[in-house]
Amino acid sequence: MPQRRGSRTAKLASLPLGVAGRATLGLGRRISGRSQEEVQADLQARTAEQLFNVLGELKGGAMKFGQALSVFEAALPEEHAAPYRAALTKLQEAAPPMPAATVRTVLDEQFGTSWRSRFQDFDETPAAAASIGQVHRAVWSDGREVAVKLQYPGAGPALMADLSQLTRFAWLFGRISPGLDVKPLLAELKDRVLEELDYTLEAESQRAFAAAYADDPDIAVPRVVASAPKAVVSEWMDGTQLSAVISDGDQELRDRAGSLLALLHYSAPSRAGLLHADPHPGNFRMLADGRLGVIDFGAVARLPDGYPPALGRLTRLAVDGDEEGALAVLRGLGFVRPDVDITAHQVMDYLGPILEPLREPTFTFTREWMREQAARIGDPRSEQARVGRLLNLPPDYFLIHRVTLGSIGVLCQLGATAPYRALAEQWSPGFTDD
Repeated sequence: MPQRRGSRTAKLASLPLGVAGRATLGLGRRISGRSQEEVQADLQARTAEQLFNVLGELKGGAMKFGQALSVFEAALPEEHAAPYRAALTKLQEAAPPMPAATVRTVLDEQFGTSWRSRFQDFDETPAAAASIGQVHRAVWSDGREVAVKLQYPGAGPALMADLSQLTRFAWLFGRISPGLDVKPLLAELKDRVLEELDYTLEAESQRAFAAAYADDPDIAVPRVVASAPKAVVSEWMDGTQLSAVISDGDQELRDRAGSLLALLHYSAPSRAGLLHADPHPGNFRMLADGRLGVIDFGAVARLPDGYPPALGRLTRLAVDGDEEGALAVLRGLGFVRPDVDITAHQVMDYLGPILEPLREPTFTFTREWMREQAARIGDPRSEQARVGRLLNLPPDYFLIHRVTLGSIGVLCQLGATAPYRALAEQWSPGFTDD
């Protein structure tokens, strides 16, 4: 991981500079006779390639931001999303690996210089490389196949420096897709990434998930074998990566994956007291026995009492069309400040379409539906966007909100039909209260 601040800043600065340079080049190509559509497609494809190369090479907060952004691509207009989809999907699964000598140094520091005695075999070539760490396949001393997750040296300073720098370049992503505001996402990532640097804390979260879903027929979580501040050893989990299901899976597999992803989202706070807060496709697998395999527990929301019952009541009131009741709960929770002049009908006009997945026994999530919602509330000239600006998102609910939107984004990438309402009724406290 490049650690020198000047070097990382220069690489991140190349993103907006590259956009500006390609725009100038595009003008020249239009003058030379190529159509605007041809030039724009070429410019977007080149920008996507640069985006992956820069964010992937730097890893750290730069790549983590790319991974977080990738789950929202379903909300972008197709003309903006298509050139970036492949590049952002790469960020979910891979990045340039650290050298083998560095791997051995990290293992020496975390498990002692005799760490090889703990393994029957250790593959120094990484099986996967992500934002702040990479995974190696190995065989534990008792014969179990294991995944060894190691943190990149210097990940902490790089994370915070990258996210601060990317905040300065937030305008760039609005240029890529008008209406895309990444500043709240970056701010929330900065609040959470420090927890992700503590692999001991991640191991505790994974143990809680594994215990909650032990022998579950639908959800599989690998057990932790050993852990250290910058290393986690877990049982190996084979399966089809969710990104492959999105690109190549048949409809039955897509529906199964989407239903299980929704089940995890709704049930985890009640069963584990935690919410998996990093719902990008790289963290999920479809196993041969039909279960959803879940990995990477660095980002979680701690909800020891489950989802707040008031949130379930609010959702049910809105779904049932009780405008005044929903507005009263919104005011009570702080979503509408006391001095804001807004009618119940305006609020329901804003929220109503978003709640469509909860109105019927099943709902088919599509990119088209996601884009419609994004366009409806994202156009700054629209009445619904004006209403959205009057609403407030209390800090206690921001992470739940972000993870819910991210999970829905993945469901839309899958194009899955899922029993969303039944899952809410079963697992969301307050949703079925009279």
